[in-house]
Amino acid sequence: MPVSAAASVAVLVPLALPEPYDYAVPSGLTLSPGDYVVVPLGAQELIGVVWGEGRGGFDRKKLKAVIERFDAPPMPEALMRLIDWIAGYTLAPRGSVLRLAVRAPGALEPPRLRIAYRLTDRRPARMTPARLRVVETAGDGFVRTVRELAEEAGVSDGVVRGLVEAGTLVPVEMPAEAPFPLPEPDAQGMALSPDQAEAAAALVTRVAEGRYSATLLDGVTGSGKTEVYFEAVAEALRRGKQVLILLPEIALTPQFLDRFEQRFGCRPAEWHSDLASRERTRVWRGVAEGRARVVVGARSALFLPFPELGLIIVDEEHEAAFKQEDGVPYHARDMAVVCASLGAFPIVLSSATPSLESVVNADQGRYHRLRLEARHGVAEMPQVEAVDMRRNPPEGGRWLSPLLVTEIRRTLEAGEQAMLFLNRRGYAPLTLCRTCGHRFECPQCSSWLVEHRFRRELACHHCGYTAPVPKACPSCGAEDALVACGPGVERIAEEVAELFPQARSTVVSSDVLHGPAAHRAVFAAIEAREIDIIVGTQIVAKGHHFPWLTLVGVVDADLGLENGDLRAAERTFQLLQQVAGRAGRAERPGRVLLQTWMPEHGVMRALVSGDRDTFLDREARARERVSLPPFGRLVGVVVASADAELARRTAREMARRVPKTGEVSVLGPAPAPMALLRGRTRLRFLVKAGRQVNVQAFMQAWLGEMKLPNAVRVSVDIDPYSFM
Repeated sequence: MPVSAAASVAVLVPLALPEPYDYAVPSGLTLSPGDYVVVPLGAQELIGVVWGEGRGGFDRKKLKAVIERFDAPPMPEALMRLIDWIAGYTLAPRGSVLRLAVRAPGALEPPRLRIAYRLTDRRPARMTPARLRVVETAGDGFVRTVRELAEEAGVSDGVVRGLVEAGTLVPVEMPAEAPFPLPEPDAQGMALSPDQAEAAAALVTRVAEGRYSATLLDGVTGSGKTEVYFEAVAEALRRGKQVLILLPEIALTPQFLDRFEQRFGCRPAEWHSDLASRERTRVWRGVAEGRARVVVGARSALFLPFPELGLIIVDEEHEAAFKQEDGVPYHARDMAVVCASLGAFPIVLSSATPSLESVVNADQGRYHRLRLEARHGVAEMPQVEAVDMRRNPPEGGRWLSPLLVTEIRRTLEAGEQAMLFLNRRGYAPLTLCRTCGHRFECPQCSSWLVEHRFRRELACHHCGYTAPVPKACPSCGAEDALVACGPGVERIAEEVAELFPQARSTVVSSDVLHGPAAHRAVFAAIEAREIDIIVGTQIVAKGHHFPWLTLVGVVDADLGLENGDLRAAERTFQLLQQVAGRAGRAERPGRVLLQTWMPEHGVMRALVSGDRDTFLDREARARERVSLPPFGRLVGVVVASADAELARRTAREMARRVPKTGEVSVLGPAPAPMALLRGRTRLRFLVKAGRQVNVQAFMQAWLGEMKLPNAVRVSVDIDPYSFM
């Protein structure tokens, strides 16, 4: 409802502020909730959003006035409610959450126009061959800019401008932005198997019902989950709704976009951090005006201003990449469920290795569950074997067991492709001096520097610090004494080149692939069989379909089990199951070899047997016994400061102020596993409570009134995923 010009309005600005501020409404300006405005704050002028009527209680004459309102679609009420909900749940300032939704401020300005030209019946007094080519080019009826006409006709810009002066070409105003093509929901899709068709029909029914529902689409790798939920997308489009498809990583988008285009006849809009500023502006405005009907994006796409959102798909819903750690800590999968609930429309969570949280929600009836237990077409699940490294150790100085080397050779001889997976970037995770034992450590973090031999540098993967690899040890001065300890993907690639000199190999990791174009190029080369051996990190683990890939070798299957994370076993199983799922996705059978020093571990046994449900049931019972998520609540609290003593003193004071209650236990303070990060000393508390406890209220009672030194930062993470 419009706010009277005589009243004040509450305006929320995208700063770390808990509440909106009151502003006077100038005469002649009518404002409504959701309007984007410019307001003064101190010496600044900021973009804000009208959150409702002012609270009042102020002398209106002392209120600063709204400067202007943008001519842009207002923020949808559903998005405003989501921002309020997330702020309350995460205990983040409401203005900080709003900042997530105003990532393209340029989109608030009216779209620019460009001048193009069309052909008239008038001809110039003198018709040269160059002018004739321009006239013939423009004769198809399409409008073009001066540059476009000149390039297509093979003439200079001056020739085109001469025709404009002669009246042969007349200007036409055109939108500066490229239009969004409309996906065709009834375009021919892939033929579905009976199981796929049944699952698709269930999803279509839920979309048609037009109310909230959450469905876990649980299907093995290669079972065609994407094609199934595409039918739900098609139904939402038929009903005039917008659709949001969330993917965990930008690396998944190239092949996904191709599949979308094959099904719907055009590509969807994209939203992720690698978009150019101009394209972000175009997509944001296209979403707000309803012109972009389907958006495929990373977690931040959840905060786009959809006026007609009617379906959310969360693909690879188990992925930890959906959790934002910095700034406002939120889990995009969980907040997407909240968004669907607030907006009263369906959401689909899709995965071959669903999270324990989603499995428990399905088991307890909060989610519907659809299962696809077979691969599509003739493809079968790969055979998985554990290679006991105690019995089949690699040769000295190598990392690939003789059994794996033999299988790679057989694969190459058959004209097929092999993949070696190691979830560790760079050449080696540790470099030390064999003379004095000096280890290269990040000066700003509690972590070893990783050698990147391709770039000839040492790098910290936590803060980004880099340094050239020295010729001599900085501690003892010994030359040629530095040795790389442990393997990264670069070192495995080096070993592959030595063992298989005739094979074409490539490294696929975030260190060597930057942006969607680079990902698209390397995956296209793999599909075209221009690559024989792929050496990759988790980028290659999911979402990709390589028909000629029949062998997957996991170099260190135990790697993810080394930390004390409560989800370590679950995450390791999910990652290795996804990696294994790359093998044998077409007619040729696949084989997976897991190099492990612990073949008796429950994760390895579950992968070899294919008995995922037993593994998840065991994980669930273990967590339920000690009330860990999803059967209990956790809150991570980190105290950080560049002044180590001040951080410790503040943490001790916080410990003294913990409210006494039998429902909540607070562990700590203790040094965080990453005790030094970006030059800040870090101490951690872990709050543990039952599922029924309102941990937000507890945290407010504990920290709400505490005054912290300016040099200390305390971050609160409700439902933490990382414990670093």
